[in-house]
Amino acid sequence: MIFGERLAKAVEAHGPLCVGIDPHPSLLDAWGLSRTAEGLERFALTAVEAFGGKVAMVKPQAAFFEAYGSRGLAVLERVIAELRDSGTLVLVDAKRGDIGSTMAAYAEAYLGDGSPLAGDAVTLSPFLGFGSLQPALDTARATGRGVFVLALTSNPEGAEVQRSVAPDGRTVAQTIIDFATARNSGISPCGDVGLVVGATIGETDVDLAGFNGPILAPGFGAQGGSVADLKRLFGPDMRNVFPTSSRDVLRHGPDVSSLVRAVRRVQESL
Repeated sequence: MIFGERLAKAVEAHGPLCVGIDPHPSLLDAWGLSRTAEGLERFALTAVEAFGGKVAMVKPQAAFFEAYGSRGLAVLERVIAELRDSGTLVLVDAKRGDIGSTMAAYAEAYLGDGSPLAGDAVTLSPFLGFGSLQPALDTARATGRGVFVLALTSNPEGAEVQRSVAPDGRTVAQTIIDFATARNSGISPCGDVGLVVGATIGETDVDLAGFNGPILAPGFGAQGGSVADLKRLFGPDMRNVFPTSSRDVLRHGPDVSSLVRAVRRVQESL
């Protein structure tokens, strides 16, 4: 089953919410956990217990696991495995982007069959040129996985690159969207190349009308993004839009039942 089909089934069962697992040091503190690999593991596995089987997709932020070295990566591998065992789609938020054999190695790590770091999808940075992502795009399609490519991010610095205008008159963001649109052409119900478009960017100033793929919308909740923002950015038909909430849900931990209730409230709001 291709990634778009699995994503559609997950949304049908749980709605479009994507919940992040972001073991930020301040959240470890708030949960009364130590800033150690042991604290990281307790935090992450509590989140897995709360979210597994209850949401369409979970997004562990790889950087917060990498910060603890090999022990942190071991925790990330366990998080990915346990979420997948629960039937929950896993989007590894690693934002990888490189060229040639290095990009191919990243593709094998995060999208290859048999890799302990491979979830169901990974985030990618296209700012070495969309074509540099080809090894990841090919591996994702071969293994039935997906990718989410940065297009319009919510950080203010992003506009310096993403909204700059290329020689053909398109913005860099529109160029990325057009490449992704072409890659998804003819795939039903939804392509395997998604986009990342921040929920708090204000105006998109891009054409998403022909885009046949999922859109990840981070910034929903604690960062200020609302349902009204989503409707204004993407229109009333948001079947392929996945709002992401991390801190707004995680602040209700470490009690599992409180985390579950927080997830349900956000799902109902959507």
